[in-house]
Amino acid sequence: MSKTYFNQRDADNIDKIERILDEDLPDFCREYFVGISSNTTPLTRLNYAYDIRTFFGYLTKKIYRLKGRNTKDITPADIEALSPFEIEAYLNYVEIYKDEQGAIVKNSARGKSRKLAAIRSMIRYFEKKQVIKYNPTASVDTPKLRDKEIVRLENDEISSMLDVVDTGSGLSERQQKYQENTRIRDLAIVSLLLGTGIRVSELVGIDIDDVNFKDMSFVVTRKGGARVILYFNDEVAGYLYDYYSSRIAANKTLKNEPALFLSLQKRRITTRAVENIIKKYSSVATPLKHITPHKLRSTFGTQLYRNTGDIYIVADVLGHKDVNTTKRHYAAITEDIRRNAATKVHLYEDSGYKRENDVKTKSKENE
Repeated sequence: MSKTYFNQRDADNIDKIERILDEDLPDFCREYFVGISSNTTPLTRLNYAYDIRTFFGYLTKKIYRLKGRNTKDITPADIEALSPFEIEAYLNYVEIYKDEQGAIVKNSARGKSRKLAAIRSMIRYFEKKQVIKYNPTASVDTPKLRDKEIVRLENDEISSMLDVVDTGSGLSERQQKYQENTRIRDLAIVSLLLGTGIRVSELVGIDIDDVNFKDMSFVVTRKGGARVILYFNDEVAGYLYDYYSSRIAANKTLKNEPALFLSLQKRRITTRAVENIIKKYSSVATPLKHITPHKLRSTFGTQLYRNTGDIYIVADVLGHKDVNTTKRHYAAITEDIRRNAATKVHLYEDSGYKRENDVKTKSKENE
């Protein structure tokens, strides 16, 4: 059960954070990133670094008294001098802007909320350390988030998607040529996502040694680095074993590659590659739905919830630390559970028929 992939990913993210700190952020920010390192993952800190860099870049472009300054020269006093309106103006700015490479970036309310959370976290840290006394984000409202529509596949759509992966029907001529070489692998990937609800990052991190067909289990590395054992059913086992067998055979020439799922270049497959695989097949099977690996995760969670009615089981299997996260995702199908519950309780042993006869009997007695 090697953690090499995840260790390397974390190391790469830490290197990226260091480069941002060295090149783009003022020295005082280093204290913040060290301070939060014990309770955040490198990926979380990297995303914070990106957002804080964007914020400081905005300050030196749009705030008059800071215009023209290098982001490295910004001080805690400059942050403390900001007004709530200037924070709100920043949130308005990031709705659509150009990044460092000139690409257009758009942010929904959810994206703006994440950016506010990043700078709010940093300012609160320095407020707590008494480096600054005034927090300009304290009176800024978090953008209102609308409940996202939960997109998932229905049973017939699951079958359609697996058929496309298996046969290549509906794919372009060029795509079919690739599909001939990747069919077995892609069936294993799609079935594992649909049959277990794992995240795409968890899937690409699976090593050959993580799979155990004796008890139909496998090990994944969750967010935060926890290693947990999950299980797959007979349907997934069939697709997975076909690929696993070919992967073991190929291992003779790939002795130094522990990854289970490989790209055509014989290296560990990337999350982007898996996203493109799902997009390719789902655009044929369900052209009216925008399906991603996360939507396959939602599909699994929905089926599990409908079959068990237990939100805690769903939360545990999906690896949600907070059951409220699960509730937000699957609240839409509680109506099914409630409707089904209404049929489980009867007021009379023989349902409504007995009540009707009792009413008729009482009516005759009254006559």
